[in-house]
Amino acid sequence: MESVSRVFSNRFVVLGIRIVLGIVFISAAIGLRFEVETLKFVFEFEKSKIAHPGGFAEAIYNYRMLPYWAINLMAIVMPWLELICGILLIVGVFWRGSALMIGVMLAVFIVALSSALYRGLDISCGCFTIDDGGHTIALDLLIRDILMFAGAAIVVTRRKGEIVLAGRN
Repeated sequence: MESVSRVFSNRFVVLGIRIVLGIVFISAAIGLRFEVETLKFVFEFEKSKIAHPGGFAEAIYNYRMLPYWAINLMAIVMPWLELICGILLIVGVFWRGSALMIGVMLAVFIVALSSALYRGLDISCGCFTIDDGGHTIALDLLIRDILMFAGAAIVVTRRKGEIVLAGRN
């Protein structure tokens, strides 16, 4: 157990986690996704959550969890929060706060996905683009978000000695 703790406390491992989380959240905001079938990155800004908050609001609505007044606000704010936190996490400015905010967003995603799976909803996840290429809610998304949540927790609990652009955390 101590060797696992030592690995996750290595500053280069934590930097790798920060970079991966940052890329994932930037990609989610701007409509960049990876297609496993073709092994290609697909950039669809025209379908991004930032470019089309109305489409993202519809994806949020489909989860049937939020009151109507909160859906549009969340659809406008969340993609920009994903983008800003992703950039800050990679650059290393306010990295701990960014990791904490990403962890909070992931906790919300985990609850939403769990609820949708439990209720048997057949909806697009709304993760990377407003239609996500037909990727519906499935257990793999829940596992992915739990692993990213664990990564964010590792970054948040990291002590000093982190590799950063500026001396802020």
